[in-house]
This record gives sequence, C-alpha cells and structure tokens, in this order.
Amino acid sequence: MALTGKLSIEVGIQASAAKFFKLFATELHDVQNHADTVHETMVHQGDWHSIGSVKQWTYTLDGKVVSCKEKVESIDEEKKTITYSLFDGDVAQKYKTFKLIFQVIDKNDGRAAVNWTIEYERINEDIQPPFSYIEYFYKSTTSIDGNLPKA
Repeated sequence: MALTGKLSIEVGIQASAAKFFKLFATELHDVQNHADTVHETMVHQGDWHSIGSVKQWTYTLDGKVVSCKEKVESIDEEKKTITYSLFDGDVAQKYKTFKLIFQVIDKNDGRAAVNWTIEYERINEDIQPPFSYIEYFYKSTTSIDGNLPKA
C-alpha cells in the first residue's frame, strides 16, 4: 500500500470568494473568532501572512484538542490559492509530509466554494490517511462561512 496520497474536498460557501480569501490572505489572525474548531493561533516566526512565516494552531480534531505548526509556502492572489506545510504536534506523529492547499473558487452560477487539498506521506501503513482533517476543514469552512458577514 502506498504511503503517499492526496485528499480533496470542495465546500460551497455563502460569502464571496474575495471575502473568504481575504480572511486567509490578510486577516488570518481573525480565523479563531470565526471557526468553532480553532482554539488558539499564534505567530511562532515571522508574521501572519508572509511566505515562510510560521504559526502554531490549537484546534479540535476527532474530539481531542491538538496542535501543530503551519508554514506559508506560497500565495497566489490571482488564483486565490495559498499553500501551507503543516508539521510538529499531531501532524508529525502520523505524517512525514503534510501539504495543505487552500483555494477559493468563483463558480459560474455566481456562488463560491472553498477547495481544500491535502497531499501527505504517512509514517507507516498503520496510519490512516488524514480523513479526519478533511472533516475538520469541512466543519471549519462551514463555521467560518456562517460567521462572516455576507456583504
């Protein structure tokens, strides 16, 4: 069985694509005020939004409070895409690599959606693919969307 894989989920949102992307691109410090699944965020190195900056996240996953660090790998404002590398904490106990790709998409029908893609390498075959993280990003997206102003 392969130790590497890729999981993806697309979540429809009510907020505009521009507003949702702006939260992650320039207001990331405010995510914990919009997502019930996030308990605490803090800058570990650099700042909130620059490539190479590192933040520590504390969040609920599978009913447990866990943490990890996240590093911004790239930002593409035109494509409304941000790529992160997650490491340390809960992630490091299960995965050698864990890349998270966040993209907000304008749909043809005037709506928007958030696409979360996880590219990972498990430590060994006994570790399950990160299905719980896909569920986490689904719940976080719906929670954030419910708390963002619609205008």
